[in-house]
Amino acid sequence: MNNRQTDATSPTHCIGTTKGPGESAHEYTFVTPDAERRVKTGEFVYYEALVESQTRQILGRVTERVPLRLYPDTFMADPAVPPAEVAAILGFLEQHHELFEVTVVVLGYYEPRLGDFVNPRVPPESGSPIYIASDDMLATVLAQKHLNEIGSAHVGSLLSRGPGAVPICLDVRSFTSTHLAIIASTGAGKSYLASVLIEEMMKPYNRASVLIVDPHGEYHTLQEMMGRQEFRGDGYEPEVRVIRPDQIKVRTSSLTLGDFRYLLPNLSEKMHYQLGRTYNATRQKYGDKWTLGQFMVMLRAGGQDHPVTDPDADLELEEDVTIGALVWRVNSVLGHSKIFHDFEHMALGELFRPGQCTVLQLNEIDQREQQVIVATLLRRLNQGRMDTEKGLAGEGDETYLPYPTFVLIEEAHNYAPANAEVVTTHILKTILSEGRKFGVSVGLISQRPGRLDSDVLSQCMTQCIMRIVNPIDQARVAESVESVGRDLLKELPALSKGQVIVAGSAVNTPLLCRVRGRITPHGAEDPDAPARWQAYFSETATARRQRDQGLPAEPKRDRSRMFK
Repeated sequence: MNNRQTDATSPTHCIGTTKGPGESAHEYTFVTPDAERRVKTGEFVYYEALVESQTRQILGRVTERVPLRLYPDTFMADPAVPPAEVAAILGFLEQHHELFEVTVVVLGYYEPRLGDFVNPRVPPESGSPIYIASDDMLATVLAQKHLNEIGSAHVGSLLSRGPGAVPICLDVRSFTSTHLAIIASTGAGKSYLASVLIEEMMKPYNRASVLIVDPHGEYHTLQEMMGRQEFRGDGYEPEVRVIRPDQIKVRTSSLTLGDFRYLLPNLSEKMHYQLGRTYNATRQKYGDKWTLGQFMVMLRAGGQDHPVTDPDADLELEEDVTIGALVWRVNSVLGHSKIFHDFEHMALGELFRPGQCTVLQLNEIDQREQQVIVATLLRRLNQGRMDTEKGLAGEGDETYLPYPTFVLIEEAHNYAPANAEVVTTHILKTILSEGRKFGVSVGLISQRPGRLDSDVLSQCMTQCIMRIVNPIDQARVAESVESVGRDLLKELPALSKGQVIVAGSAVNTPLLCRVRGRITPHGAEDPDAPARWQAYFSETATARRQRDQGLPAEPKRDRSRMFK
């Protein structure tokens, strides 16, 4: 290879010269005029080195760019006179060409057998040429998967190149075995990115089993995947099932004692004792499939192993302040609930199925009930996968689930908050630490990582991080996410909508990506308030209101004169 090619359009065109080592052992600096403005922060460059008798292209990522030649301050004393004109008058024009010192963090050369980069620990010699990496080279080495491969998820393209020039595909196997986090401020596009990922997971080359916990009712538009040609192949077509709030059922006997206590806050110590006694006695007497009625009988009996049959004794227990208060609370929360039911529940086999995306809409449900619904579902899912993998559940059993699953949780900080314990926190931590052994994976989406439990966030080994402005949230990401370099974390406040830092096990190296366009419509658009206000006064809307109210049509008024 000719290291000094002069064709600026060649992918091996030398764009700079090595100056020396950087501040750390895995950094170096080079000097470049960069007349074409190609050496951006986040761009990829390489140098060549002899490693084990073989010439290798050692890839690196640009982390900093500092100008070496600046106009003297006095050239800018008069804002009306451009400094270039001052330089020309003083004879500096020919000498003042832009020159930059660029810092690069070394990634290494890509080793296909390992599927990863190998850092040779050989810094470039001073004076060595530096090259811009070609699109083809980056498309090969940055991502573990390529377009339309089994197990690939095409999320977008490399931000430092033109749209579509370097496609970025995540490895679905990686993020569904080591978990995923999507972190961003409001309006940065986190739900949009999540929907792109779901679209990819439901395509013929993945056919995933996905459940989305949707507390805002944003993901129903994914139903439009059904019937679209982009998602069909070899007789396959995905199914999207939306479970609305009035369809959600949780069997009462699936509630734990912790669930009861969470649904019934501010209990006294005597109430806690009586509730625990009653719960344990009910399970001991009726087994795993008990009803609320049976529970209430045991509660009125004071949590005894056998119900009280003497009417006078029963009346005496009813008049006990503690039992009476508990009876009232349990009845008010569970007795009149449309969610908790003695016999109906959402069967695992109906919620989870390869090629099916289930959207669990929780937007009209109280937050405590939302958390209990998610906690019971995750516990059942984890137990079902464990029983199936261990051979304890067979076909036809309620807990039989013979395939891996992926659960995407919106507003994850509500289900695993920092510095607080809710019923979902413990089961989420269990799944994040042990779920990979049984094929239960989780994706967490949050706009407030500062409010998300740090242990939960740190166990997500693939991270998609979009614009974050809040310093507390930035600090939480920095302390919980080890795979993102400091240089990329500095980019967080400056990212535009639809731009994302992808890092972790699903890609070979952290990178900046622009998210591709969705195939299905986006369901989380903010309402256009001014447009709706204007529409209220339209002739059609006004006539409809008058018709609905049985009023005669009013003559048109000149509203411009009303306030004169």
